[in-house]
Amino acid sequence: MSEFNTKLISNFGYLFEDALLKEIEEVGIYKTVPKNEIIIDIEDNIKAMPLLLNGAIKILREDEKGDELVLYYLEKGDTCAITLSCCLGKTKSKIRAVSETDIELIMIPKEKMAEWLSNYNSWQSFILHSYHSRVDELLEAIDTIAFLKMDERLFKYLKDKAMVTSDDRIYTTHKEISEDLHTSRVVISRLLKKLENEGKIQLFRNSIKMLEL
Repeated sequence: MSEFNTKLISNFGYLFEDALLKEIEEVGIYKTVPKNEIIIDIEDNIKAMPLLLNGAIKILREDEKGDELVLYYLEKGDTCAITLSCCLGKTKSKIRAVSETDIELIMIPKEKMAEWLSNYNSWQSFILHSYHSRVDELLEAIDTIAFLKMDERLFKYLKDKAMVTSDDRIYTTHKEISEDLHTSRVVISRLLKKLENEGKIQLFRNSIKMLEL
């Protein structure tokens, strides 16, 4: 059994029937992507949908000024339902997908997506579950922006980041955080110091250790 097949079965074997797993192995393109690389960009013509085997992907939106806002993260075993929507609707990407860590993924050609929705109940269930999960995460993102104070948003952002990377040490800069949360670096620096004084985090140069998860 190849390494590709082993990772496919490890992540999706419990979800998909053997016939579908065989098709994924035949048509899927295995890729590795280093941290902080753009996988899908805004206005891209989507030709394939990712199935994430390992690592985490950050999904962002961009405003007319080019400022970004993090919507949610994808973890191993996930896919991006927004990508599927663009493929089936033949529209350009409305999001930017960036590797939060080094990642491994399988790219599924868009021609197979509608076909599998008709042919495999497990694929249909997987896609519907993905839509449901992403909608919940989008609603959570809206609630966070609308109802939480900036220090609460920041702490939630740090906790989410630690969870998807499975590491209580977050390697980032104040500037990167400010860009993800669509605010100024000065505000982030002040609030990080506040969280440190509250005993929730510990600040280091270019990294943050979570003390409370």
